[in-house]
Amino acid sequence: PSGCIMCVDIVNGKVIAVSGNNCSRGEKYARSEVENPERILTSTVVAEGLDSRMVSVRTRTAIPKDKIVSTMKIIHKLKLNTAIKCGEIVVENINDTGVDLLATRDAEVV
Repeated sequence: PSGCIMCVDIVNGKVIAVSGNNCSRGEKYARSEVENPERILTSTVVAEGLDSRMVSVRTRTAIPKDKIVSTMKIIHKLKLNTAIKCGEIVVENINDTGVDLLATRDAEVV
């Protein structure tokens, strides 16, 4: 949150030094961004026969950044046709990430 400007020394894709960070979280963040970047993925899934045409979804936790595109391709092929509650799992272990895809809103059958 403090938005510090850091200098990150990288050798062969590995962080060897971090400077300029104002807190220990800054160093952890820098290392993660260089060595294993991850993001929480949010999107929508088509709903058929429900009270909404689309249901918003997100990954429970962050997934590897290099799996975002392939995971989105999986999400775009999904169709929900049964009622679902916010927080329920839409897909377990999506794209072999070890992370579940969750509904972020309720959708009822019409």
